[in-house]
Amino acid sequence: MKNKRLFAVLLTGVMAAGILAGCGSSSDSGSSAKDTSAAATQEATEAATEAATEAADEAETESTDTGEAGMASWKPFAENVELKVPVYDRGVEGVPDVTNNYWTKWVQSNFGDKYNITVTYVPITRSDVMSDYAMLAASDSLPTILSEFDYPKLAQWATDGYLTTFDMDEFKKVAPTFYKAMEDNDLVKYSALDGDTYFCLAQNPYYETNYNWEVFYRKDWLEKIGYDEYPTKWEDRKAMYQKLKDEGICDYPLGGQMCTGLGADQNYTFRDYPQDEETWAVYGNYTIPALGSEWNRRFLQRENEKYSLGFVDPEYYTIDTETAKANFVSGKTLEFGGYISANMDFISAFYENNPDGELAVLVSNDTVDDDGSVPFAFRSNNPFGVMSGFSSQATEDEIKAAWMYMEWLLQDDNLFTMQWGEEGENFNYDDNGLPVSVADYDGDKKQGYSNNKDYWNLVMNIRTAGTIEDVIRQNTPSDVPNAEELTQGVIDNFYAQEKLAEEGYSVKDCLYATSIEAESEYQETLINDYKEFRDKIIMAAPSDFDATYDELSKNFADDGWQEVVDERTAAYENGQTTKLD
Repeated sequence: MKNKRLFAVLLTGVMAAGILAGCGSSSDSGSSAKDTSAAATQEATEAATEAATEAADEAETESTDTGEAGMASWKPFAENVELKVPVYDRGVEGVPDVTNNYWTKWVQSNFGDKYNITVTYVPITRSDVMSDYAMLAASDSLPTILSEFDYPKLAQWATDGYLTTFDMDEFKKVAPTFYKAMEDNDLVKYSALDGDTYFCLAQNPYYETNYNWEVFYRKDWLEKIGYDEYPTKWEDRKAMYQKLKDEGICDYPLGGQMCTGLGADQNYTFRDYPQDEETWAVYGNYTIPALGSEWNRRFLQRENEKYSLGFVDPEYYTIDTETAKANFVSGKTLEFGGYISANMDFISAFYENNPDGELAVLVSNDTVDDDGSVPFAFRSNNPFGVMSGFSSQATEDEIKAAWMYMEWLLQDDNLFTMQWGEEGENFNYDDNGLPVSVADYDGDKKQGYSNNKDYWNLVMNIRTAGTIEDVIRQNTPSDVPNAEELTQGVIDNFYAQEKLAEEGYSVKDCLYATSIEAESEYQETLINDYKEFRDKIIMAAPSDFDATYDELSKNFADDGWQEVVDERTAAYENGQTTKLD
């Protein structure tokens, strides 16, 4: 068997998002983006960074001298410790029980038993994360680790008292590999809120692109109506959608889907580039849709137009994700988007239901439309993957067990096994010595959703082995009719998004180095408001659009949005936000 260490975790270089003084912990690294703040603020940041780095170096020297750093120093706990680890329960058919399967038992056998730790997995509903954690907190049953992709959720948990602060130097002694990965990727500075250390952050290679989310469309339909490729500009797209309707190929080409709130209605296409920094800092964070902003107005006006022209199902507000997926699979809609993986249920199901159909990947480009919009501008990922904090209800031993688990999971062999499974069953090596997943494996070692990602995302955001093209090939389906063409489409989109990033059209959201209390207080209300208001705006007669938008934007502001705007503005003016490149 080839040595798994040939596939050591890829570490990215210098990341590209900066944060100002006030956002660092006692172990902050330097800024990774161009700091556009005043010189005095920059000097303060650099001084704090230098001091923090020296402190971390001293701590490293001390732990090395005493031999007390890392796994070599670990001993079993004298009394059994329960480590409660969150894992997303996505409700996806065909995956093993998220709390009890071969891989949860593998972790217990290879990690827990060795250190007298009982590893218990706590299911978290992916579509209702905040409610699940709130219920667990109310019943004093929080998992030891609280983890999420979105910074504002962690900030809210800190504000609500779910998280405890911790000493980063102590974390570094227990988990030096994890700490070094944060340091190498310039992530330590994101570990603090209001000057206190709360978070550990997973690695996120290739974060400036969003290639792992792809839109797949009916290439065969476009060919039927005389198109060689998917049009870029809006007027051309309208003509294409109308032709699909006129020729009876589908009733509602774009299908439609209900608004889920958090992260919905991303308006990056309709922003003014280059962006004004304060507008970006106040209105650009996607966690609460910025109803009332001009960016959001332009976005919803386009949605209103799609609806009024009949491109969207008039009952779209009743269609959830699974129904939208089923509509695509059954041949009712033109396109559907999803995260790529070696096994994609909707791609396989599509070809089973449409043996004569053919899919293609919608590849980005840097076109600027006639109205100034940028069709393929997009929200890039954060420089980090999952953020993790530690429960305020946990004991010191439980938190130490969590640190041990994260360090253990990041070791090359352990991470490789969790990501790829067992050779000969879950994967095989190709002629280049790279792992290739067995697409139809259904044995007792079957992995969870997206190759076990909901277990290993605490430390890494993507499966990695080889070059980026190798990574993509390993994470796209290989058992569908035009697999190679689809894979090449994902590769082409990766390089297209890299080009968009170079041109300033890959947007990192603003992060705040202080708690935005109004956001925590009003977020649920505002998201519920938005779901209701945006449907009224989209369904309004085009002639009534502006009046409807303005009226509901005022209601939105009165329900708490204005307070969020005011606090974000204050954070920006006080130098407590990240900056545009």
